[in-house]
Amino acid sequence: MFAFLPSVASYRLQGVHAHGTCSVLGGKELRLLPSRVGCRRGSATLHMVAAEKKVPVNLFKPSSPLVGTCIYNKKIVGDDAPGDTCHVIIHHDGKLPYLEGQSVGIIPEGTDDKGRPHKLRLYSIASTAAGDFGDYKTLSLVVKRLVYTNEKGEEVRGVCSNFLNDIKPGEPIKMTGPVGKEMLMPDDPNATIIMLATGTGIAPFRAFMRKAFVEKHADYQFKGKMILYLGVPTSSSLLYRDELEEMKANFPDQVELHYAISREMKNKQGGRYYLQDSMAERGEEIWQLLRKDNTYVYMCGLKGMDSGIDSFMTDLAAKDGVNWADFKKQLKQQHRYNVEVY
Repeated sequence: MFAFLPSVASYRLQGVHAHGTCSVLGGKELRLLPSRVGCRRGSATLHMVAAEKKVPVNLFKPSSPLVGTCIYNKKIVGDDAPGDTCHVIIHHDGKLPYLEGQSVGIIPEGTDDKGRPHKLRLYSIASTAAGDFGDYKTLSLVVKRLVYTNEKGEEVRGVCSNFLNDIKPGEPIKMTGPVGKEMLMPDDPNATIIMLATGTGIAPFRAFMRKAFVEKHADYQFKGKMILYLGVPTSSSLLYRDELEEMKANFPDQVELHYAISREMKNKQGGRYYLQDSMAERGEEIWQLLRKDNTYVYMCGLKGMDSGIDSFMTDLAAKDGVNWADFKKQLKQQHRYNVEVY
């Protein structure tokens, strides 16, 4: 419904003119990444980062940020969705290498009410290390516009989320980072990866899935399974649905998609249907997977989602005589239970 990235031979992107598999941005050629096309290494340095499993961290700091350029910004939810959400592609010219699962800092333009530069906000990167064009020169973000009314009845607009939703192709973006080692994609190509996301928390999992099922790498082939549980309020809020469904169609034995649409679906008690309700329908299967050494759990999204899932997992583990808190601690020590909530 809301497809926006190319999988055809030619197209026109905001600020980027493309023909076949090449595009031109400011006189420079970029390599596009349609589905199931191999990606080109951007430089020898980036190849070394990937080959040696090095994790780039804090290459750019608030005092000396990297200035990139917005080359694409499009709303990717329906008009009836509760709030705008956009997909932003930022060109960094290969100067900001990162790995799937990392985050980047964004410093909005302007100053606060005290005349000081705005503080940075961290966003999970929604693209693979190669970027949406496969040339290692861009990164993508998925950002929901924050607008709410405070206790005084005043409208409050999130500084950075509104900056990113309103930015136009060609405008500069100050970036810091990359940061984060908690959410990195596991090295095991045979792993079972259970991904739990609410809303824009899908960002790192889009990166995981595109690396596994869209890109082609000479030195990497994912043979395991990815199971995504995605919670959203309405059907029109399902982010990247076309991409996800295409992956499932192409890899039916390796991709599972489970949507929890809270305002449109009911749980067994007649209440709103959340992630834990969807998981409960497959509880025994999930528990058996967690008992295997090559199963990894990743959770990303709104703070509070973890409490509902913990409650469900506590009951599930208890049926097998297991204390969930102790078992989760063990999983975390093995880097098999990773959480990023905001």
